[in-house]
Amino acid sequence: MLIAVPLAVVIVAFAVANRQSVTVSFDPFSSTTPAYAMTLPLFVLVFMLLILGVLIGGVAAWIGQTKWRRTARRLDGEVRALHQELDGIRRRFAPEPPGAASEPAQYTAIPPPIS
Repeated sequence: MLIAVPLAVVIVAFAVANRQSVTVSFDPFSSTTPAYAMTLPLFVLVFMLLILGVLIGGVAAWIGQTKWRRTARRLDGEVRALHQELDGIRRRFAPEPPGAASEPAQYTAIPPPIS
């Protein structure tokens, strides 16, 4: 709320201050009679361009991080393989629990007390 409310106030103030209509032409060859032109409020144009810039920047950053994501996947696979190998070594060389001996222990008879 500390960020959203002031940001909303600034956005509304910008939209109210820039309500005049502008004509955007998509024809670079004819400025007097463009093949395709669009008339819309200035704040709408600014917001559309801002959103487009954020999307293009996000895609560019995502593409630029491809090498790091690939390296992270490879290293994750190596770590998983090393953990499996370590678990196997621990099971192989772990001391046997006291009750899991393969042969029963030899019991010796206790001599009767001397009287």
